[in-house]
Amino acid sequence: MHILTQELAEKFSALALAHVSREYPNKLDHVLDSEADALGPRALHPIFFGSFDWHSCVHGYWLLARLARRYPNISQAERITALFGERFTEANVAAECAYLGRPSARGFERPYGWGWLLALQAELDQHPENSPLASAAARLRPLAARFVDRFAGFLPLCDYPVRTGVHSSTAFALRLAADYVEAEAPQVYALMQEKALRWYGGDASAQAWEPSQDDFLSPTLMEAACMRRFMAPSAFRTWLAAFLPRAADGAPASLFAPARVSDRTDGKIAHLDGLNFSRAWCWRELAASQPSGSALARRAEDAARLHLSASLAHVGGDYMGEHWLATFALLALDGL
Repeated sequence: MHILTQELAEKFSALALAHVSREYPNKLDHVLDSEADALGPRALHPIFFGSFDWHSCVHGYWLLARLARRYPNISQAERITALFGERFTEANVAAECAYLGRPSARGFERPYGWGWLLALQAELDQHPENSPLASAAARLRPLAARFVDRFAGFLPLCDYPVRTGVHSSTAFALRLAADYVEAEAPQVYALMQEKALRWYGGDASAQAWEPSQDDFLSPTLMEAACMRRFMAPSAFRTWLAAFLPRAADGAPASLFAPARVSDRTDGKIAHLDGLNFSRAWCWRELAASQPSGSALARRAEDAARLHLSASLAHVGGDYMGEHWLATFALLALDGL
């Protein structure tokens, strides 16, 4: 079984440190209301201007925060601490909050970036009060509150789930946000739970017609991982038995075969390495939900190993994958 080691932590941290401060190339999620809005990434987002796009920068910082906590003696520890101190200032957080106040930013990064920002806050909140990153946690909290409010405003309007394998996935966003929201906004957490059960509770006999060429998430497995987060263990096992009734036998077969990545210099095709990692994470989540040693647990653990093995050597090499894949590899190895 692949495990997170200090060697991998060093590799992943070095990749993230190289891209969270790299402003270009950059793919903005930005609506221009006038010529005055034609600004560069750093001017618009003084914290999250790197890593090719806003959300990748957010989860690049999540990776750094996670590894600094898991391996406090990592060789990049001082650089990580200095970077958080430099970027996560009150003024920079206020600027990120102000951006959200633009009427044309209503749908900014919905829902993927929303989920990742709250996952970053949840990770920073796990650092001890006397640790170097604890002050960053305190300063970021006003931005986290804005995204909790966005979920609270959007979910009552969201009558249908978005069942994709890309950024629009509602299952992935809810799973990312759940830990922070449950602790800080129980009423919003209850709304998330109600929506997840309404959207997915009656699903059965998933066909798993996947992957699609752009996927970095499995619509099928991500739904299952989301439901595990919002259901009691016994109720979830009953739901999963109906949703994937033949999983212990390796069916649907499409969920157990890693995706082939034909061109890692193509940003969308490189998504498929991320799919292998996110599937590995989901399979590990599902294995942990089952009785130890059961047929489904063994099958899920084998699938996780196979998917990790297919892509772990490819987290670096081309910037189209390098600016984000280590985060998904870390998810696969260490969970949320």
